[in-house]
Amino acid sequence: MSQSTINIEDEIKLSYLDYAMSVIIGRALPDVRDGLKPVHRRILFAMHELKNDYNKPYKKSARVVGDVIGKYHPHGDAAVYDALVRMAQDFSMRYPLVDGQGNFGSVDGDPPAAMRYTEVRMARLAHEFLQDIEKETVPFIANYDNSMMEPVVLPTRAPNLLLNGASGIAVGMATNIPPHNLTELCRGLQALLKDPELSLAELMRHIPGPDFPTGGFIYGTEGIREAYETGRGIVKMRARMELEEKGAGRKQQLVVTELPYQVNKAKLLEKIADLVKEKRITGIQDIRDESSREGMRIVLSLKAGENPKVVENQLFKFTSLEMTFGVILLAVVDNRPELLDLKSVLGHFLDFRRDVIVKRTRYDLSQAEKRAHILEGLKRALDHLDQVIRLIREAPNPPTARAQLVEHLELTEVQAQAILDMRLQRLTGLEREKILEDYRKILQDIERFKKILASSVLVDEIIHGEIQELIDLYGDRRRTDIVVEEREVNLEDLIDEKEVVVTISRAGYVKRTPLDVYRSQRRGGKGRTGMNIREKDVVTTVFTASTHDHLLVFTTLGRVYWLKVYTIPEVAPAALGKAIVNLLPLMENERVATILPVRNFDDGRYVIMATRRGVVKKTELSAYSNPRPSGIRALVIDEGDEVICARITDGNQHLFFMSKAGKCIRIEEKDVRPTGRVTRGVRAMELAGSELIGMDLLSDDYAVLVVTERGYGKRTPAAAYKVQRRGGQGVINIRVTEKNGEVVAFRQVSEEDEILIITNSGRLIRIAVSEIREMGRATQGVKLMDLGDAEKVVDVAVLVESEEEREEEDQ
Repeated sequence: MSQSTINIEDEIKLSYLDYAMSVIIGRALPDVRDGLKPVHRRILFAMHELKNDYNKPYKKSARVVGDVIGKYHPHGDAAVYDALVRMAQDFSMRYPLVDGQGNFGSVDGDPPAAMRYTEVRMARLAHEFLQDIEKETVPFIANYDNSMMEPVVLPTRAPNLLLNGASGIAVGMATNIPPHNLTELCRGLQALLKDPELSLAELMRHIPGPDFPTGGFIYGTEGIREAYETGRGIVKMRARMELEEKGAGRKQQLVVTELPYQVNKAKLLEKIADLVKEKRITGIQDIRDESSREGMRIVLSLKAGENPKVVENQLFKFTSLEMTFGVILLAVVDNRPELLDLKSVLGHFLDFRRDVIVKRTRYDLSQAEKRAHILEGLKRALDHLDQVIRLIREAPNPPTARAQLVEHLELTEVQAQAILDMRLQRLTGLEREKILEDYRKILQDIERFKKILASSVLVDEIIHGEIQELIDLYGDRRRTDIVVEEREVNLEDLIDEKEVVVTISRAGYVKRTPLDVYRSQRRGGKGRTGMNIREKDVVTTVFTASTHDHLLVFTTLGRVYWLKVYTIPEVAPAALGKAIVNLLPLMENERVATILPVRNFDDGRYVIMATRRGVVKKTELSAYSNPRPSGIRALVIDEGDEVICARITDGNQHLFFMSKAGKCIRIEEKDVRPTGRVTRGVRAMELAGSELIGMDLLSDDYAVLVVTERGYGKRTPAAAYKVQRRGGQGVINIRVTEKNGEVVAFRQVSEEDEILIITNSGRLIRIAVSEIREMGRATQGVKLMDLGDAEKVVDVAVLVESEEEREEEDQ
């Protein structure tokens, strides 16, 4: 006995390929024609065979499952029941195909009751899937044991592949098709029937995107367009959330009424509670699930003073209130898996409907011709009634009578048998007329069927009419709203935008504090503690900014770093803050010189920098738009010199410089030529042994406020300073004595402004500018703040009073 040798690698490849194709075709992927997997198709066919119709009593689910696994689907009953349950869930299927009675699970993830408790029947729409199945419209094959026949595909009128969608994992491939709105799909099919060359953009006017059974929102159309064009795309889904105010105190709460598709509500609530406990979401005070038969209602009560939009964005960022649906339009086409675009899916469905209608018409024509043949025989018998009666009466038996009729009246066997089967009541005048009328009608039907088979235009008209019937019977409004603008929720969306005070100490501790913490005080007061200072440390920089601003951090060594204000820790006024070395990779002996809040890096703007030795440099702002994490060079700096400040300008300003000795100079910015990043700069002011303490862009609409280290200050109109040539010695701005000390800072102010003065001990005082007397240039100034013996002023910031603060003060 000879034996053939088989390479095991080849055998494994072939066997695995057979298995893979079996899973792909027979289990995991839907057919492009009826949009059903085999298990769903078999469930509907079994219910059809059981006469489990929508207008008849329910049957136990176990009865249906038993028929399915016993006749058509040789798999576990649990798998079949799971599929049956999903077909009945209105939160899983956009248009449920099974009408269930009993517990079929919930959006909380609760399991359904056992199949012996639940009852089912076909939904009305499911009958559209089986319409004309008895008219030889679809092929049948033998079931798994060759004892019965089952349909290969259902002759559905509904475009189910997109209508209810599908998901499945095969071998080496997967499908994930979202559900759509029936009315929109049908309108799209009608438009494609009218114009087969319809573009995707025109088709999307009728089918703008998926329509999920749970409602909610789709954010952005780019993912939809990509999926419809290529077969793959990402659709962003969001919950429907509304802001409500409740109670006498108008307490705010966010109410979720619709969830993204396939989100488990119970797990969502658990996740939100965990995030609140971990303080990743800080604005929620209470979580309640008030869902009922009337609909979903998740209530998130907010803490007083919280910004609802910030909390909402935090929820979208960290929870499944925002989800993505990865569209994969993969379906079985001619027994092969194929990735399809929207137009191809609709085209395949229309081709299938044309095939069904042609086969149905052929069947109807065949039946009509058979009926016409019989009616023609009956008509001839009525025309020769006496002869027919005589032949039948004289015949010894029915076969002889049939043979006599065939011979004498030139009838066929079928016609002769129909005459023998005819009841005597058909011989009455009324019944005779009815036979003749039926014959005339059947001839008209035959003519109509032949016209349909001869004209593709008539076939398309029939399809158009059937699609319109679907709209009239089952059409409804879209549940999922599509928001055209798409913007990813980034970290900024999770941070409430507000004005803050940023404080930096000489030892490098930085913090931000809400501006409204510092309450306005009278001139000459003691102020309040702004930072707990470590021994020998002093506060050096204070400025105000928005939490969403970019920060360009210029250091004394001439480097620049990039930060966001919200990355600086927010702490109480008396708190120490965070070491800036933990936020920036500063080099040894490198300190922060100045920080510029920037919203964007538009062209046509410049950064002006000044050093302690009086050098000024001008560079385009865009040169600093993308610094590396390790920082970049801002300018070339001389040994022993350091950067003291920087400003952003439009290139047409007046620059104002001031020294510790109280001298100042005003020059035109045009005198400073713009250069690249890695350059040195030019002389701004002759210092004669002193040092620069600052630079600003001077405007005649403001006054110049000067503050000395002993707490003295004055303000002088900016117009009092005349424009001079760059590099000069300048003019006296304030007389420096032992009483008032050297100049610490100067700021431009208006009558409506307030200033924040900070000392080396960490004390802060807030003073209205209107309380500081306006004086000439060469004066000593007035006392602004009482200081201790070793206490000195180190910095000044200008604050602009908000409308809310004014309203609070007026009240």
